Parts: sequence; C-alpha cells; structure tokens
Amino acid sequence: MVEQGEIAIVHLTGRLVDGPEAGEPFETTDVDVALEAGIYHDQRDFKPLEFRVGEGHIIPGLDEAVQGMTEGEERTVVLEPEAAYGAVDEDAIVTVPREEIESRSDTTAEVGGLVESESGEYGWITAVDDERVTVDFNHELAGERVEFEIRLLESHASKTGSAGERGTA
Repeated sequence: MVEQGEIAIVHLTGRLVDGPEAGEPFETTDVDVALEAGIYHDQRDFKPLEFRVGEGHIIPGLDEAVQGMTEGEERTVVLEPEAAYGAVDEDAIVTVPREEIESRSDTTAEVGGLVESESGEYGWITAVDDERVTVDFNHELAGERVEFEIRLLESHASKTGSAGERGTA
C-alpha cells in the first residue's frame, strides 16, 4: 500500500464533471487515451506520472487518492475545486487599460489571448472593449469539479541517500 513519502508511478486521465464538456478528457498520461480523445500533441511526452506522495507536487485530491492504493489497483475519484485546481479567486481577475496590454506585446488584445503579467504570471483575456481588458489569472480549471481515473503502476520507498551521505563513524 502506498504511504506518504513513497514514490508512486501512475497513469491517470482527468475529465470535467459538469458542463457541456463533461466526460471529455482534459489531461491524460496515456498516449492511447490522448489519441482517442483528440488531445494528443507531438510536443508532449505521454508517460506515467511519477511523484513523491504527500509532498504537494500534484493537486491535493490526487495525492490523497493514491495513498492506500496497491500496485495494479484502479480508482476513480471526483474532486471538488478545493482539492483540484482551486476555487475561483476574484482577486486574480483584473481589468487593465487596453493600451497597457497592447503596448507590451505585438498583438491586439483579443478574448482568449494569453498574457504575461510583470511578475511572470500568465492569464487569459476574458473581455475586451475599446478602453479596457479583463484578464483572469486563475488556473483555467479553477472552480471546476474534476474526475480522475488513476491506475497505480508501481510504488516504492524513496532512496534517501547513500551511507557516505549519512556519514559514518
């Protein structure tokens, strides 16, 4: 059984639970699923996800769901926004002068466009008028309930260093 601190290697597929795209995969580590769902990209390396359990390297709900699984086990979990990509943070939605956005890039501000803030965060343009642009810096799946199919391929205790690193008397 997988415990905190161990390395877990999983295949997973994420789907939206609600809305018009419910049931459609938005994420997978399985190339066959990606091809079938039409989300395959040449620049992406579809391979199992490997992570240390309990260290917060993946979304909280997945981290928790893997704990207690055994090799070969499959599990499907539905995650509320707080256990997935977070709730929508209204403070992360900002309106700025259109000229500010357009002066920092060579493109015209358009709904759906990606912009980078001065601090290096990325956001999506959600509204544009003659004078203002609204940009949402939330994760694109913030506020969404999601479902993940998880298959535990392997787990093992992590190697925490050699005897030389621990020191000898």
